[in-house]
Amino acid sequence: MRFAIGYQLADDGDESTVDLVRDYRRHVAEVYFPWVDLPSGRAALATRRGQTDWTAQARLECDLRALRELGTELDLLFNANCYGAWGVSVRLENQVGSLLAHLEDAVGGVQTVTTTSPAVAHAVKRHFPKVRTRASVNMRLGEVQALEQVADLFDDYCVRREHNRDLEHLRRLKTWADANGKRLCLLANSGCLYACSFQTFHDNLVAHDAEVDEVERMEGFEPFACRRACQQRERWPALLQATWVRPEDLRHYDGLFDTVKLATRMHQHPRLVLDAYVRRSHRGNLLDLLEPGLGPFLAPGILDNTRFPDDWFRKTSTCGRHCENCEYCAQVLSHVLAHAD
Repeated sequence: MRFAIGYQLADDGDESTVDLVRDYRRHVAEVYFPWVDLPSGRAALATRRGQTDWTAQARLECDLRALRELGTELDLLFNANCYGAWGVSVRLENQVGSLLAHLEDAVGGVQTVTTTSPAVAHAVKRHFPKVRTRASVNMRLGEVQALEQVADLFDDYCVRREHNRDLEHLRRLKTWADANGKRLCLLANSGCLYACSFQTFHDNLVAHDAEVDEVERMEGFEPFACRRACQQRERWPALLQATWVRPEDLRHYDGLFDTVKLATRMHQHPRLVLDAYVRRSHRGNLLDLLEPGLGPFLAPGILDNTRFPDDWFRKTSTCGRHCENCEYCAQVLSHVLAHAD
């Protein structure tokens, strides 16, 4: 099992993604990255409120070349949840094609394109058949029927995170994938809530991040469901009912996934995250490993990762998610919740 980590454009004095990969070279299979200012599942890489880092593209390309020299595969993100009027256009097809052609010339090409868009996957398949297409986790594909529907468009699937703790279901997906020449990927450290009711709203909001950043926001509305949960102590068990997998429990996924994705594109401490999952151990606040990171919203409280009971994974991977009739996560919360020293 190896890892896919997110690219960060390092500021002066910050550790670069290249340095991180160099130190964990045996463990990092690929680095996923957005293109400069194209919409993606996170904020733009180079421009914020009209202020552009004009060196960003050159630095990104330099880093991508260095990563290829280390033997790391590259995964280009076209994972915005909305492309507006251009969603099925020749313009979008040309944009995808011209960027992939440029990356072939500039850095030696990419091995994978991860996208939320079947149209983007179609364009890649049509013009760059040697590049693998991966369905983004934000497509929420988690049933065999869903995978079958787009089997002609995608080579890989990042499995819907709501199934992360259902090993029986994951084995079923793995059986289908193996029989059909497909590969599965797991997102291990998502901080998102299980069955987040805001996900479609939030993913669309992020796709229009450059516009949203320029408008006056309505007063009193919190657009993140996870932050809303953090504001109410009685809802904190939802943080344990989420979809993350502790580093210590990764052993249960051996044989199911060759690649595990770690959400680190916006994380303040990507080395902390990667090191914990490589070692399969973390002493400290579990929330510090997640993206989005919710640690500040519980401060000074932390979720002490060393306090989880021995039956945690067995219970939460076989419970059937009948949370409305169960107090287990609330009981575990009372045990793992501690105050930072």
